[in-house]
Amino acid sequence: MSGDALAGRTIVVVGGTSGMGRATARAAAARGATVVAAGRRPVDARSPLDGVREAVVDVASEASVRALFGGLDRLDHVFVTATTGRPGLLLDQDLAAARSFMDGKFFGSWACARYAAPLLPPGGSITFVTGGAVERPPRGGSMVTAAFAALEGLTRALAIELGPVRVNAVRPGYTDSEMWDGLDADGRADLRRRVEGALPTGRMGSVDDIAEAALFLMANPQVTGTILTVDGGETLVNTLEAQR
Repeated sequence: MSGDALAGRTIVVVGGTSGMGRATARAAAARGATVVAAGRRPVDARSPLDGVREAVVDVASEASVRALFGGLDRLDHVFVTATTGRPGLLLDQDLAAARSFMDGKFFGSWACARYAAPLLPPGGSITFVTGGAVERPPRGGSMVTAAFAALEGLTRALAIELGPVRVNAVRPGYTDSEMWDGLDADGRADLRRRVEGALPTGRMGSVDDIAEAALFLMANPQVTGTILTVDGGETLVNTLEAQR
């Protein structure tokens, strides 16, 4: 797209093998960016995207993250969606299980920022992904909530520390993505119905909604330290549990 702020820029999407990350990689490439989609999934197990270079990274490994960014000649924007770890009920976890989600989500995002930041030009950006659990913690999601809240705090702190590099986060609500693949077809349809009935927008979010939010945060040079909520008004209405 002629004149697009992202055309010709180099964007790394960590978690770019599926869901929100894959949608963002596709959308960024369509806008003329040079895109690297990085994730744990083997390259030969991915569906090719035009204009996207595939890379393998494990955000739970500092050495792997360091190698990813160390192999780049140029970098303008980073989008980190990757999440690893095992959430669960407090009384069903030991410390190692609890740490797994914090290590994967919070420290994995931290590692991406740590090794991307020295490469980013003034006005470049880092964008993280958190989630609606910050506002409405789900049962069995204590470490999810804690990791998201910590990451939003890190976002604001790094916006000060790394400026003029910009740091933001997207906070999705209910989004129709691979995270619901554990539901059967009837369960998935019921979830969509309840979300559509509960949200002011009358629809469940899509991965493309999150991609557009991420690209906005990359392209707008005056946005930093912002947590952009993309939830269809979820926090304004009763929880979906009340709709059952």
